[in-house]
Amino acid sequence: MGKTAIILGASGLTGQQLLAKLIVDDRYATIKLFSRNKTDNTSSKVIEIVGDMLALENFKDDFTADEIFVCIGTTAKKTPDKTQYKNIDFGIPATAAKLAKENHIPTFIVVSAMGANAKSSVFYNKTKGEMEQAILSEKIKHTYILRPSIIGGNRHENRPMEKIGIAIFKLLQPLMVGKLKKYRLIEAENIAKAMIYLANEKPELQIIESDKIQEMALLPNKNK
Repeated sequence: MGKTAIILGASGLTGQQLLAKLIVDDRYATIKLFSRNKTDNTSSKVIEIVGDMLALENFKDDFTADEIFVCIGTTAKKTPDKTQYKNIDFGIPATAAKLAKENHIPTFIVVSAMGANAKSSVFYNKTKGEMEQAILSEKIKHTYILRPSIIGGNRHENRPMEKIGIAIFKLLQPLMVGKLKKYRLIEAENIAKAMIYLANEKPELQIIESDKIQEMALLPNKNK
C-alpha cells in the first residue's frame, strides 16, 4: 500500500514541482493538499482540503499522513504587514509541526531560507529562525529543514526586476566556489527532488544548506 503525503504550499514554485513529482511516484498513493483555494489538479491521487490556513488546527482530523512537506511562505512585497507575514511564515509551519506531533506523523520536511537565525536583527531571517526552532522543539522523529539560496524557476507572477536580478546572479555562478558555493541559485525542481530524497532515505542530517540540497537532488532514491 502506498504512502500518504501532505503538502502545504502546493501552488507555489517549489510546491508545484513537488506535487508533480509525487503524483508520478509509485511510492505515494494519496497526496493531501491543504490550501486557501482549490487547484485545477485532476490526479486521482490528490485530495484537496480547502480552508483558512491560519486556522490549520481546525483540520486536525484530516491532518493524517506518513510525511508532511511544507513549502509555504510569502514575501514582504505580497505581505507588507509584519504581523500577517509572521502568521504565515512562522504560524503555519509551526502549527503544522504541532499537528504532526499530535497525530504521530514521523516525517516533517520544511523549506526555510538561507540566513535563518532566531537571533537575527533582520525580521525575515529572524522569523525563519524562530520557525525552525518551533519545528525542532516538537522533536518529530525525521525532521528536515532546507535552507535554499535564491530559488530559480518559472513563476506565474510578472516580476521583471526579479528576473533581471536572477539573470545577473546566474552569470556570477561560476565565481561561486568553495565556501561561496552554497550561495548559488538553486532551481525549485531540485529542492523538490531533495525533499523527496529526504522523505525516503531519512539521513541523520536535520538542517540542509543550499549546496547540500543541490547534491541531494542528484542522488538516487534507493527505495524507489
